Amino acid sequence: MLDADLKDQLKAYLQNLREPIELVASLDDGEGSRQTRELLEDVVSVSDKVRLSLAGQDARKPSFAITRAAGDAHVRFAGLPLGHEFTSLVLALLHVGGHPPRIDAEVIERVRALDGDYAFETYFSQSCQNCPDVVQALNTMAALNPRISHVAIDGALFQAEVDARQVMAVPTILLNGQPFGQGRMGLEEILAKLDTGAAAREAQKITAKDAFDVLVVGGGPAGAAAAIYAARKGIRTGVAAQRFGGQVLDTMGIENFISVPHTEGPQMAAALERHVRDYDVDIMNLQTATGLLAPSQAGGLIEVQLESGASLKSRTVVLAPGARWRQMNVPGEDEYRNRGVAYCPHCDGPLYKGKRVAVIGGGNSGVEAAIDLAGITAHVTLIEFDAELRADAVLQRKLASLPNVRIITSALTTEVTGDGAKVTGLRYKDRNSDQAHEVELEGIFVQIGLVPNTEWLKGSVALTPRGEIEVDHRGQTSVAGVFAAGDATTTPYKQIVIAMGDGSKAALSAFDFLIRQEPVAAAAKAA
Repeated sequence: MLDADLKDQLKAYLQNLREPIELVASLDDGEGSRQTRELLEDVVSVSDKVRLSLAGQDARKPSFAITRAAGDAHVRFAGLPLGHEFTSLVLALLHVGGHPPRIDAEVIERVRALDGDYAFETYFSQSCQNCPDVVQALNTMAALNPRISHVAIDGALFQAEVDARQVMAVPTILLNGQPFGQGRMGLEEILAKLDTGAAAREAQKITAKDAFDVLVVGGGPAGAAAAIYAARKGIRTGVAAQRFGGQVLDTMGIENFISVPHTEGPQMAAALERHVRDYDVDIMNLQTATGLLAPSQAGGLIEVQLESGASLKSRTVVLAPGARWRQMNVPGEDEYRNRGVAYCPHCDGPLYKGKRVAVIGGGNSGVEAAIDLAGITAHVTLIEFDAELRADAVLQRKLASLPNVRIITSALTTEVTGDGAKVTGLRYKDRNSDQAHEVELEGIFVQIGLVPNTEWLKGSVALTPRGEIEVDHRGQTSVAGVFAAGDATTTPYKQIVIAMGDGSKAALSAFDFLIRQEPVAAAAKAA
């Protein structure tokens, strides 16, 4: 199951186990159980602190629990934790075995202090780059608190269960049998939903912070670069981010970042955060900005207002809010989001094995999605608004060679249809004849580009009609001391490497602004 190199790596990791653990497997005669047993035997073979029991009686087969002698850890995998989830398996082994997780001591104590019984279930797919964050967070919580249990379930392997529970997107989290959340969630975000007083306490702490020299709003590539370049100048730097990593977290393969032939979004996002934390930067995660007050409105300092009710003040601000998937904005889209309407083919594609799906959008991302989905689903219908596809020629040739793909151009999607529980089809209009058509299907993957996250800045800084922040060659916005970088700006070509350069330039511009404003800064501090 595991090759020699992977076994050697696993052996090195498991040397960190502090107490014995047991893998309790529930298996049958199927191929999945055979592979699961082989994987578990490989794990046992590299550590004398791990033993295997085949006496498990769990209804899900194959599955296995990771337990310790005291019986106070409740972590289970239903299916093979390979692909993106192999790291989740390694971390679960370590944390159940007593190796401390790399999270703040305050967060650990908050997890241990949770009062209640929490039985979590997470449906994942091996190709989902968003799922490991959720699986690892809940596994860690279960390893820390004996009243928390977690089962990570491979949705592709337990298709009947997925259909019965109407799971149509991953990761999907259930708590005590009821829906808890969908999509990427980190440990602190999950904890905030359980510990309802945490947000108010955090808002008080944030408001009480001293003013920053540079405050970065956004934690994607542009925001991370800005924070690093500002901190390296030795000035007080803070980052307020809704989720550190930004849209990079939702990116599957990255093959055009110079000097790195291939990486994946979550890996790059983790590396960005590690790099920022190497410096004296105050990172405030799970913070959504809702307003910006110019110095004339905020007593000589720039103020950023947050959704929690807190506010932050700074001498300069770098705006790097990034962008999000553009929606179709047609009837039924919101109603059936995560119930047949999806935006990540890599994550949710395995849930549609053998079903009929549509891809909306004929650019590179749409055609790539259609190619990927054609290998999983029964049939793919690609719908493009323009008269021809806009993807690269090599992608179009590949798409045209697939027998289970239909391409429809000059088509305007007008409605998502469903039965109240899930998607059953979509309607579109032929733009040449105005004739209406309907396609019966079970899933719709929307791939029509990005929209900047700048609604909260209307009336504060100059925006284009498309909502992009207007910047000059130095990253300066229409407000003195407020700079901007990345996909939310008028800078052309929305690429990671360009966003990083943008963020670096904006931070250097902010520093240059500061050193030329010393009398103003002194007056503001005196006030």
